[in-house]
Amino acid sequence: MKTKIALLILFISGNLFAQEQKMTDAEIASFKQDVNVVSKKIKTLSTDFVQYKHMDFLSKDIETSGKMIFKEPNLLQWQYKKPYNYSIVFKNGKILINDEGKKSAVDIGNSKIFGRINKLIVGSVSGNMFDDKEFAISYFKSKGQNIAKFVPKDATLKKYIKQIELTFDKEEATVVQVKLLESSEDYTRIVLKNKVINAKIDDSLFSN
Repeated sequence: MKTKIALLILFISGNLFAQEQKMTDAEIASFKQDVNVVSKKIKTLSTDFVQYKHMDFLSKDIETSGKMIFKEPNLLQWQYKKPYNYSIVFKNGKILINDEGKKSAVDIGNSKIFGRINKLIVGSVSGNMFDDKEFAISYFKSKGQNIAKFVPKDATLKKYIKQIELTFDKEEATVVQVKLLESSEDYTRIVLKNKVINAKIDDSLFSN
């Protein structure tokens, strides 16, 4: 029985390690080039998303869903539609919030942290983050996907975000999942699907 259990553990461990492997230098260079070529072509992007908020003290993740809209250079809106209506717009150095009709605004210019988070979010959507000197970046591959892991170098930012993981589809070289790990064991995982690239998007959509 002990032998069977040991073999089972080895089998499971082997599968886990096989799922994610470090890239070689040549693979990293090729991956970054592919992503940068694609991201430069993205003028607009709209996508459905499902967000999973994992909190250590809860037995089940909190699930929300909605639509994300991006227009270069830095117009970004997250529209949460289920289970509640809530939207966040990043525009002209401000964060505009609409909580079921209750509106408020935060000036990003008054906070370096908000500015960095804004840059981080826009970069994670477009995939254009690899030259950011504020992160230590490591690269991994798994079946059909490439993964880039970003660890903030700034101690203040690290208090809010421990690590960012971007998962890319290998064929399309676009982001399909964003995972934000907080300083604790909690994290937010956002899965992007039904992407539409370079469709016409009017600036009025970002009025909130």
